[in-house]
Amino acid sequence: MKILETVFLLILVAIIMAAGNTVGYHVDFMLSLQALAVLVAISIVGFFISKVPLFNKLPVILWVSVVAAMASSPIFPFHEQVVAITDHVSLLAVCTPVLAYAGLAIGKDLALFKSISWRIIPVSLAVFSGTFLFAAIIAQITLKWEGVI
Repeated sequence: MKILETVFLLILVAIIMAAGNTVGYHVDFMLSLQALAVLVAISIVGFFISKVPLFNKLPVILWVSVVAAMASSPIFPFHEQVVAITDHVSLLAVCTPVLAYAGLAIGKDLALFKSISWRIIPVSLAVFSGTFLFAAIIAQITLKWEGVI
């Protein structure tokens, strides 16, 4: 996909997310747009890092996650502003277009999905269970270490 198409799609999805955040969670539309502009900027930076020849072996989502973690960590000078601004966006407002896109992607490859058949069920259950179990273990250790529990 071309770079300009990707940037255009990020902006378009951000507008859809802002509308969903406004309608569903009663957040001011301009606050939603401002927060999503920060998220789009983080996504674009991660996208451009993934295009650098040295880093293009790893997926874009990794680089976007790294940039987001860096932008919200205390080592970034404006982390408090980034966290305060993006706090206006509901997680579900972000997940809705992503899940819609995933549904369309699966629908596009329905023949491939049918060829996987029943084998996807145990794999999915193992992945979901493992993710939940290890997230709970990590949370327990972290919260115990921090003295919260």
